Amino acid sequence: IYMKFSSILEKKIQNKFLKNGYYIFNIRNKSNLNIIKKRIIKFSRKWLKQKSISVKSVNYFLDNLHDYIEPKKLNEFRMFLYNEINNSKDFQKIYYNLGKEYIDVLCGNELVMQRKCNLSIQLPKDDSSLLPLHADVWVGDSEYELVFWLPLVNVYKTKAMYILSPEDNLKYSKSFSKFKYTEQIFKKVKDKLKWIKVDYGQGLLFTQNLMHGNVVNKEKSTRVSFNCRFKSAFSLYRDKEIGSFFMPITIKPTTMLGKEYEFPDD
Repeated sequence: IYMKFSSILEKKIQNKFLKNGYYIFNIRNKSNLNIIKKRIIKFSRKWLKQKSISVKSVNYFLDNLHDYIEPKKLNEFRMFLYNEINNSKDFQKIYYNLGKEYIDVLCGNELVMQRKCNLSIQLPKDDSSLLPLHADVWVGDSEYELVFWLPLVNVYKTKAMYILSPEDNLKYSKSFSKFKYTEQIFKKVKDKLKWIKVDYGQGLLFTQNLMHGNVVNKEKSTRVSFNCRFKSAFSLYRDKEIGSFFMPITIKPTTMLGKEYEFPDD
């Protein structure tokens, strides 16, 4: 009943998202995706102080970042890239447009967007960039947020992220009082976790109400990925509010007029 006026295609997307808690889609605008990838490589070379790096291909470079970056320098390197890319021209607009058609279907068309997109880099066998089992709503995020996760390399197995299904999430959430640490919960649900394979050229949309996270990357290549939150402008906010954390991106004229309207004096 809630999706009564959705098209057949929209209902297919929405139902799959509700069933799994996530949706994987193919990015249509590959040129804009390549803009982001090339900027990351450009800024990487800037940090490394090398105008040209002899590599087989741009894909090879990101997959093999561990050949260029020491784990102890990783966070410094990541924060440099994070600031450079978020301050680069039209980055947020490009990022949103890569997933726009699916974000709108799942989240709405009057949206706010996280002001700065997060960047994650996981070198093989490095344990400094872990996000243990968690749900963002546990730490002040709104339950109405949608995460757009964008890998710049192929991700799979331990190079990817994991998520718990809506059904299992509900089941195990009811027994939280039995556990003192999230590691205990992880051990309990480990066999239920879904490891999400996403190829470069695809995007992942998921609800951060579900338990998710990552482990040490045991694959032979490096993971480079972005994540950014979107939500309906008028859905409930928690600790992270519009202005400080979110910025409005698709507010409509009728809403603007309504917000500015002042009733006449009696």
